[in-house]
Amino acid sequence: MSPSVSVIAASLGSTGFFALATALKHRSAGQAPDAQKFRLRQLARFIAATATHPLWLGGILADVGGLGLQVYALHIGALAVVQPLMITALLFSLVLNHWVAGTRISRREVIGGVVLVASLAGFLLISGAASPEVTGTPQDAERGPAIAAGVLALTLALSCVLIARKLPRGRGAALIGIAVGITYASTAALIKSCTNIVVAHGLLSLLTSWQLYVLVAAGATGLILSQLAFQAGPLTASLPAIATVDPLLSIALGVVVYEENLRHGLPAMSGAAVCLVVMSASAIYLSRLEAAEGSPPEPDETASLSPAPSS
Repeated sequence: MSPSVSVIAASLGSTGFFALATALKHRSAGQAPDAQKFRLRQLARFIAATATHPLWLGGILADVGGLGLQVYALHIGALAVVQPLMITALLFSLVLNHWVAGTRISRREVIGGVVLVASLAGFLLISGAASPEVTGTPQDAERGPAIAAGVLALTLALSCVLIARKLPRGRGAALIGIAVGITYASTAALIKSCTNIVVAHGLLSLLTSWQLYVLVAAGATGLILSQLAFQAGPLTASLPAIATVDPLLSIALGVVVYEENLRHGLPAMSGAAVCLVVMSASAIYLSRLEAAEGSPPEPDETASLSPAPSS
């Protein structure tokens, strides 16, 4: 199997696991104590209830499978390839929702999915990200750009969470979803850095590196923020934000921090930009279709509390 095929296969497998984890954790969030005021006591009760919830624990097991495949994909591939492929989580979630509800996928959803896949494939081909020879040589993240990117990501994520407190539930969920997408992209960049350190310098060097401990903190933050996003509103509000912010920011981190050289020149850059815009628009379109066809408006309503299908 060629390196590019291995990267794509591992990335898609990882996305499937993560989509299952998202569905399970979204249901568990609807049964957890409310924490939308972000007060310390509320957050403590929310975290304690979440950490012992069977659905959330099942989601964590699915996350472990997804993370293993993601680590492998990020080690052999580029951020600009692996993370954009994660947007297919929308398609996996769509199939899962219809399968659980016993309903059929509509023609409009099929069209939206085809456009999503076509635009994603177009970006990978036009930008040159799908070609192994242009992903750059394995390296640790450059300290200066990596720290600058991390500070910026932390600032943006924190700003989204603080602003979300003053917004209606649906919009708040979308904004927290943006914060989750930022955190996921940063986590992916740190995973790539940690795997590169192990390969180049050994496990002992990883244990003494700052990347490992920032990775642990970022991963924990992502888990908490994703649960808060799921509780703040319907999955159709938070998932599109996560699915679009993660790949777009990851591409930027890959280019700035890891020097992943995408094709230059006006035709290639313009074509890649158009594909990214269409990819993001199709992701939002798919989520709106799902909401219009009967997804529950809030995760804490009676229908979503039941293990039975809510659509």
